[in-house]
Amino acid sequence: MAKKSEKQEGGGAAKPRPSGGERPEPRLRKRYREDVAPRLRKEFGIDNVMAVPRIDKVVLNMGVGEAIQNIKILDDAVEELAAVAGQRPTITRAHKSIANFKLRAGMPIGARVTLRGERMWTFLDRLISVALPRVRDFRGIPTRSFDGRGNYTLGIRDHLIFPEVDYSKVERSKGLNVTVVTTAGNDERALFLLRELGMPFTRSGQA
Repeated sequence: MAKKSEKQEGGGAAKPRPSGGERPEPRLRKRYREDVAPRLRKEFGIDNVMAVPRIDKVVLNMGVGEAIQNIKILDDAVEELAAVAGQRPTITRAHKSIANFKLRAGMPIGARVTLRGERMWTFLDRLISVALPRVRDFRGIPTRSFDGRGNYTLGIRDHLIFPEVDYSKVERSKGLNVTVVTTAGNDERALFLLRELGMPFTRSGQA
């Protein structure tokens, strides 16, 4: 018998079915389902539970321009991004040639990984609770990095803030972008959603 498809996460989402062989529900997803989704419905007067803003996916992107001269740097980036994300990334390639940078279309220049479901929630929990607090002199992240449609991109200068990366094996620190894609539709709802989940935004919007 085919399994029934699960409802979308929201105020009326079906609770995960307990099973002795299944892993426990990610802590942040449980917080969204039990606490954040009801607050969103109340704050914005949302009657339809299927319309409650939720996180759709998280995309991690690491650009490695130095790979043009040394492909090993890209190999290292792939391994390190895989450790951060808990999922194997794909190689990103240049779309066009740029003579000044000795870049040809199709050359590998970075790595990207898209997280959904449990891995998405687990990564966000680690980002909020563990990685960001490790940033030196951390005062919060800016609110100005939304795109107008409810998606937020956070630039991280040093991937070594993630404890999953083995510091002793890293030859150089690397930056990456983390894009949180939501179904909010606008920045106001997305900000409320992410703030309620614990994203440490600055109150003034300045980093």
